[in-house]
Amino acid sequence: MEPDLIQDSLHQNNYEDYDFGPKFKKLRITDNVRELQTVLRSKLTSRGDFIFYADRLIRLVVEECLNQLPYRHCQVTTPTGQIYDGLRYEKGNCGVSIMRSGEAMEQGLRDCCRSIRIGKILIQSDEDTHEAKVVYAKLPPDIAVRKVLLMYPIMGTGNTVIKAVNILKDHKVLEENIILMNLFTTPSAAKAVRNAFPEMNVFTSEVHPVAPNHFGQKYFGTE
Repeated sequence: MEPDLIQDSLHQNNYEDYDFGPKFKKLRITDNVRELQTVLRSKLTSRGDFIFYADRLIRLVVEECLNQLPYRHCQVTTPTGQIYDGLRYEKGNCGVSIMRSGEAMEQGLRDCCRSIRIGKILIQSDEDTHEAKVVYAKLPPDIAVRKVLLMYPIMGTGNTVIKAVNILKDHKVLEENIILMNLFTTPSAAKAVRNAFPEMNVFTSEVHPVAPNHFGQKYFGTE
């Protein structure tokens, strides 16, 4: 293939150019972020390094998602008696992890929001029909009035996330009050989730046709 044709092919497969609307946001790609993504995708990465680099990428995604939460203006007095105009989180946020891989993101959220409440949803695929089914859900009783940070690191098809969001909606959570925190998604999964829930906020580090589906097994040592 000629060099200019190679470049055209690469451009056509540049999934960073995909636009899924204003409520779909991606982490700004720097050399540091790309290194983290590369280490997590490499088959040569040891489990210890995998956890270390995964936690670093998770923390970056969590920090950016916290910017999507509502804040209020406040004033505080400094140790020298000066008045400082600042911001505080509005109360009423919680996390929900889609088990098991979503649990890898819980510590990153707690590191940033020490006392945040975290619920859990377990969804498994039927061996015969491959349909996603809810096995377990434990959510804060007042989740309907909270902003929800939904944690699920890898989206291959989007089916699991769609099922989980439907559970949240069954508990009266508004679509616009959900922020999906994700590390890697395929274009088809991103499109499916956006089509199903156009008012939900989605934040990821990368859109790529090949999702690192080994993430949960590698992180928790169940390979």
